[in-house]
Amino acid sequence: MKAKWAWWQKWRHRFQTTVRYRLWILTSAPIFLTLLALIAITIYWSLHYTWNSALIDVSERLGVAQNSVTLLQQKQANHVRAFAESYDFRKRLQEPETLSTLPRWVQNQKNRYGLDFLSFERVDSLEQKFRYLDLTKRESFFDVLSADELEKLDPDLAKQAQIPILNSQQIETRGLVSRTVIPVRNDFGEIIGFLDGGLLLNNSTTLVDQIRDLIYPSHQDQLRPTGTLTLFLDDLRVSTNVPLDSNIHAGRAIGTRVSSEVFNQVLKGGQQWVNLAYVYDAWYITAYEPIRDQYHNEIGMLYTGYLMWPFLKAYVTNILEVGIITLFLLVISGLFVYRGSRDLFRPIERIHRVVKMVQLGKNQRIGQIGLDDKHELAQLAKQFDNMLDQLQQRNEEIVQAAHELEAKVQSRTASLQEKTAQLEHHIALLNQTRNKLVVHEKLAALGELTAGIAHEINNPTAVILGNTELIRFELGADASRVEEEIDAILLQIERIRNITRSLLQYSRQGGVQDEITWQHVNPIIDESITLVKTGSKKRDIEFVLELKAHNSVEVNRHQLLQILVNLQMNAIHAMNGKGRITIRSEDWVEEGQNRGAVIHIEDQGCGIKPENLKRIFDPFYTTKREGTGLGLSVSQSLLSQSGGEIKVQSELGVGSTFSIFLPSKNEAKLRETLLLQ
Repeated sequence: MKAKWAWWQKWRHRFQTTVRYRLWILTSAPIFLTLLALIAITIYWSLHYTWNSALIDVSERLGVAQNSVTLLQQKQANHVRAFAESYDFRKRLQEPETLSTLPRWVQNQKNRYGLDFLSFERVDSLEQKFRYLDLTKRESFFDVLSADELEKLDPDLAKQAQIPILNSQQIETRGLVSRTVIPVRNDFGEIIGFLDGGLLLNNSTTLVDQIRDLIYPSHQDQLRPTGTLTLFLDDLRVSTNVPLDSNIHAGRAIGTRVSSEVFNQVLKGGQQWVNLAYVYDAWYITAYEPIRDQYHNEIGMLYTGYLMWPFLKAYVTNILEVGIITLFLLVISGLFVYRGSRDLFRPIERIHRVVKMVQLGKNQRIGQIGLDDKHELAQLAKQFDNMLDQLQQRNEEIVQAAHELEAKVQSRTASLQEKTAQLEHHIALLNQTRNKLVVHEKLAALGELTAGIAHEINNPTAVILGNTELIRFELGADASRVEEEIDAILLQIERIRNITRSLLQYSRQGGVQDEITWQHVNPIIDESITLVKTGSKKRDIEFVLELKAHNSVEVNRHQLLQILVNLQMNAIHAMNGKGRITIRSEDWVEEGQNRGAVIHIEDQGCGIKPENLKRIFDPFYTTKREGTGLGLSVSQSLLSQSGGEIKVQSELGVGSTFSIFLPSKNEAKLRETLLLQ
């Protein structure tokens, strides 16, 4: 839609601004309107008269079909009459010994006379006589027989008459027959019986194909492939050559029903239908008329018609031919007008094009336009070139002045930019130094406090251990009664010593503990949990361990222990002292190579907001009122010294997972070695 609107705007602009297109449209419009009126008149005449001709044609073909049916019924009556007057029939009728086998013999003669059924009924009562005489008012007529009546005439007829109704579970068992009933008289002129013969039209194709060949006789007839004929029992097609698929002309649409419009007008109203109608799966130009029995009751319909598409195709082809011719004439006339105006307006368009190019910043001139120097357009082009030369000269002067001004500004601001860069560098160094001082001061104070606490705990622990051993010695053999309690005391003392040993290692700064050595991460994890459990024993915290790491890494044991304790304490605070902390270790493998080890610390806390994830490692950033904001910053700083990294994944309201990536080879130590070399 936008493309069409842009196209319309483009041509509208050309018509309003370009003389050539305006002149071309104004001269071509009368021709176009005249040809358009001619097309409209042609379409109206074709639609009106061609459609009426098509309806008249199909109506005449229906009349031919009706006459053909009448002739075939007369032929049928002649066959029955010829049989009634045949020598064999008259002879058997007069011989008493053959009277019992006469009905069977008569029935067997049906194929000889081209009939589907033929029977002889002897009149035994006056009622039978009048009933059959009532059927002889017309020599041949259409009639509807029930399944029992067909069974009585011939058992095979009842089976042949059955028609499954398409798209339904029902079966039509009645039969539409073309029937001839004539009286049989003896030598004295008395009626002794009646011959009843005719054709069953259900599932029959002979009659409709014969009539179709009569009303569409020529092989050169355009309608021959699509001309169709149908006999209806009520609204059901019982004999037809209408195809099941109009595209490939396959099958026969026996067992399908007529449209409701045709049914109401022809069967209910008793009127003829000559119009467009939907026939099973396609639109046809059709003609219907009712089929009546001997009592003038509507019992079915006779139809003929042909597909709408060939007629429509021929109609559209004619319209396209007229349209193509009209378009061709319009193009030819427009071409003459266009070529005539092109020579007139080419110099003006050249001047206009040069002006547009100059507006876009290109240096072009009009130059010679192929006209005499005294021509008005030639003088106009020369004046334009002079004006463009002056404009270019002034633009060059302005550009040169702008360059000079820019050079002066740059020379005066260069020194200011240099001093600004130095100041920014000094501020960054100052901030970095301040952060390191704060971290070192806090770590030193924490280490001193931790060492004092561990020392004070070790003194009473040693006294308890000595007294416990003394009690065991003094009791001697009686010590077995309290052996379990003594072992429990010794176990708890050993646990206290492990805790104090870990606190002492955690508090030491420098020396052997600060050296980077090969370490297995699993023992360090166990030691960190011991420290954290001691500080969180009054809280409901469950620790789950999945330690599967096998690779050794180069790391500062004290720094890694400090990082693990910090992350675990953060997890406890995030869960408000209640929940489960899962600590997993595994080998760090990338692209099939062992890179080191990974430690995952997962909590079930409140999680971290997405907008805070990028700031949690910034110094002094915290969301806790009592926090300092240095824990994660210090941990990241310590870990980066060994080439490691901390990554975090968090979902608000679910929990967070901090992953510590430890390389096998310490990159900082490797860089130091390379520098020394």
